[in-house]
Amino acid sequence: MHIRLSFLAVLCSTASMAQAETIKIYAAASLTNAITEIAKKYQEQHSETKIVPVFGASSALAKQIEAGAPSDLFFSADQDWMNYLVQKQKVSAKHVHAMLSNDLVLITPKTSTVQFKAVPQFNFAQSFQGHLCTGQMESVPVGKYAKQSLTKLGWLPNLTGRIVGTDDVRSALAFVERGECQAGIVYRTDAMISQKVKIAGVFPNSTHQPIIYPLALTSQGTAKPEAVKFYRYLKDQTQSKIIFKQYGFGVKG
Repeated sequence: MHIRLSFLAVLCSTASMAQAETIKIYAAASLTNAITEIAKKYQEQHSETKIVPVFGASSALAKQIEAGAPSDLFFSADQDWMNYLVQKQKVSAKHVHAMLSNDLVLITPKTSTVQFKAVPQFNFAQSFQGHLCTGQMESVPVGKYAKQSLTKLGWLPNLTGRIVGTDDVRSALAFVERGECQAGIVYRTDAMISQKVKIAGVFPNSTHQPIIYPLALTSQGTAKPEAVKFYRYLKDQTQSKIIFKQYGFGVKG
């Protein structure tokens, strides 16, 4: 009898797992730690839902969603790629919420003595040796912001041939951590999670577009009640906002 009851319990558990609805959130690489933690806490409270995050550059993720990738939510590191999906009718503008903010910083290896002053008169190109890493400047949000700042400060022309464009912000961070780049431009939140780099300086907000992270349900996600619930949890719940703040993000209203 005991064996039979145990078998029934296993069957019920298996059935419960099989019935759990999978929700996919495509999120910017810089959100990796925060979203992973939030998803874990959410699943502890909602066993009927399995959250599957897919992380990468917002540009790459947006292109995947456009091509039909099964995404229920999209969390971008800039407004441009969210607008792109709105134009492609993969996201409805009414489901877009400006969620987070961030800062753009210069990082160097922990032992570096690189100096930094965010003024046009500062000779940035001569302040460090070797290469500067950031996201690809024509597509990856952090690279686009970096290009805007370097252009505004008048530093970009003197860096010709020394900029390494990476697939996403975490790749740029990794290059600096390994010493393959002597400097990198990433978000403050990425610098905060690393024990191997330090922030050499902050690019003034006036040198680049506002760094805003919009969150949205995709057209697929709007039809799934569990996706809508998770969207509201990310957007409205105090617990998720606390986690975002712990990782260094600014949380908008």
